[in-house]
Amino acid sequence: MTPDEMAALHRLGFTVPRPWTAGEFAALLDQPGTVLLTAPSGFALCRIIAGEAELLTITVAPSARRAGTGRELMDRVLEAARRAGAESCFLEVAADNAPALALYAACGFRPVGRRRAYYRAPDGRCADAMVMAHDMTGPEQNA
Repeated sequence: MTPDEMAALHRLGFTVPRPWTAGEFAALLDQPGTVLLTAPSGFALCRIIAGEAELLTITVAPSARRAGTGRELMDRVLEAARRAGAESCFLEVAADNAPALALYAACGFRPVGRRRAYYRAPDGRCADAMVMAHDMTGPEQNA
């Protein structure tokens, strides 16, 4: 998947705060530890470094949501992190994004913090970010 394809798919799934550009994706892909996982209708981008993984973004085309693609991508993120020796994985998600929160909880992520007014929409509205983490060192590494 090219940065242009990533940006086009990201535009379908994100409007707040704004979708990422092809240039931003290209820059991320050039950074050490960045891993791109793709599916026909979505992708996940994570960074794995110093024993820790961070989910940078995940998106699934609106027409393909609720069909297991998000869970498949998350499982693949966690597997890539494990293979790279990560002991934990964290992410940020809008506190009002109920479908994403449910997916992450089902994958074993738990809330560990909140960033007030972290996301800002073009119209000025703000949304908090939930910081979630997945401990990959315990006996139940995946939900």
